[in-house]
Amino acid sequence: MRFALSLPPVGPPSALVELTVTAEQHGWDGVFVWDHLHFLRAMRVDVVDPWVTLGAIASATERVRIGPMVTPVPRRRPWKLAKELVTLDHLSNGRVIFGAGLGFPPEDEFASFGEPTSGRERAALLDEGLALVDALVRGEPVKHDGAHFHVDAELRPASVQRPRPPFWLAATEPYRRPVQRALQWDGLAPIAADGGPLTPDGLARYLDGVALPDGFDVLGGLHPEHTASEYESAGATWLMDSRWPAADWFEELALAAREGPPH
Repeated sequence: MRFALSLPPVGPPSALVELTVTAEQHGWDGVFVWDHLHFLRAMRVDVVDPWVTLGAIASATERVRIGPMVTPVPRRRPWKLAKELVTLDHLSNGRVIFGAGLGFPPEDEFASFGEPTSGRERAALLDEGLALVDALVRGEPVKHDGAHFHVDAELRPASVQRPRPPFWLAATEPYRRPVQRALQWDGLAPIAADGGPLTPDGLARYLDGVALPDGFDVLGGLHPEHTASEYESAGATWLMDSRWPAADWFEELALAAREGPPH
């Protein structure tokens, strides 16, 4: 079992970098950053760019795995996303994990900018976009003529990690299609229907009947009433501690960073 903190991209980016450095010093294995533009617009929080912040984090750390968790591929140009991913992989010397999903909430993150909100359309953009990012980060010629994207390119350099960084896909219970999508890649990052972490029992139920490939990662979200060993027994290979960006969320995560993983 490995342990990570998951940071909302809110407030001064320098504070997020400092928190990550503290987490690395105290034994955490990973620090991930949410990817939003508004987040929830009604909350009026100060959202910063996660990819620029991750670049600073990469330069300030040496060991922790880092990455977006998760980036909304349907509102990204796959070639620009691939270039950012490769650059971050080089800055971190091969420590990136690429979290990807549909994006949430569709009204504030998509409709506000004239982007499609239909789940079906965003799922199609996600699938085609993932395939393109996968191809483009390898540093080889890519010719693609799809429903949404048309590419004839060769982006160099390739990623440090070969053949590419791990791709973890988001999923929300009780929906099964996102699980099947994740099984085509390297990991699953599931959440409960209310947007919070799954309990160990909830995670076990969600994975029931799913044949996980060797080396496949499952990211569990820490519920305060349960232990790391319970999540490991339910099938998690990583356990993530996070906070909703309200009240004393930053102070609570900073304390968690100093205290170290919940072994």
